[in-house]
Amino acid sequence: MKQEEDIRQACEVMRQGGIILYPTDTVWGIGCDATNAEAVAKVYKIKQREDSKALICLVDSDNRLQRYVRYVPNVAWDLIDCADKPITVILDGAVNLAPNLIADDGSIGIRITREPFSKELCYRFQKAIVSTSANISGEPAAQNYSDIDPRILEAVDYVCWSRRQEHKPHTPSSIVKLKADGEVTVIRK
Repeated sequence: MKQEEDIRQACEVMRQGGIILYPTDTVWGIGCDATNAEAVAKVYKIKQREDSKALICLVDSDNRLQRYVRYVPNVAWDLIDCADKPITVILDGAVNLAPNLIADDGSIGIRITREPFSKELCYRFQKAIVSTSANISGEPAAQNYSDIDPRILEAVDYVCWSRRQEHKPHTPSSIVKLKADGEVTVIRK
């Protein structure tokens, strides 16, 4: 299957409230429309994770990131620009997202992806996409398609074809929490 068709099908499933399994700029991810609370609830159920543990989302550009956060501090742009690996920033003042995706303190973890497949997927979908590791909560993240638990494969509505043959190490993103007052907390290096 061509990547263009793979992306078209994944977007269609998400538009209908479905859940996809897809390769990201880090590990394989479970995804859905980040603005659809019912879809987000399905992701929590698939992962067997409490919804008090917020999920992150992916976007394709600086402009799209700004649609989902009231204020992006300058330090966030500096970190994103100089990061040598994918970096998820947790920012206060999340807006325009499913309420069950936002942490109790009103923050959201969000990452701008530069990896070609996930970037194009986000661009074509035109909204933020949930991106949580393709694993049952507490189990190791699926670095490659071959690492994905059969229970996850059976639970989603669409599994992307792109990058299924890949067999190389992938690691989760760095996570940094940024407060509007400039306070920076490293959650994961």
